[in-house]
Amino acid sequence: MLGAFAAHGLKKYLTADSLQTFETAVRYQFYHVFALLVVGILYASFPGKLMQWAGRFFIAGMILFSGSLYLLCYVKYAQLPLNWLGAITPFGGACFIAGWLLLFGAVAKRN
Repeated sequence: MLGAFAAHGLKKYLTADSLQTFETAVRYQFYHVFALLVVGILYASFPGKLMQWAGRFFIAGMILFSGSLYLLCYVKYAQLPLNWLGAITPFGGACFIAGWLLLFGAVAKRN
């Protein structure tokens, strides 16, 4: 839904660079919704704290990574002096990596 909104509704308001940033945020959020689905499905076979933390890190990653990029697009559009928001994005990326490592660790631990 956010991708369609960006493609049709935001095109006239955002620069090409900001639109690309918005689409990146949507793409990574979309991918990690499926990662959360995998965590939920695998939790039945691989229950434990590692799997729970994997899900938590995926959620944190979506908030920090995608959320900071959404806010950055708005800040650029509104011409607010808050460009430091881009510094939050790598923490979200680190959360995504941690989520994947925990997910694989939970599966490997059981095997």
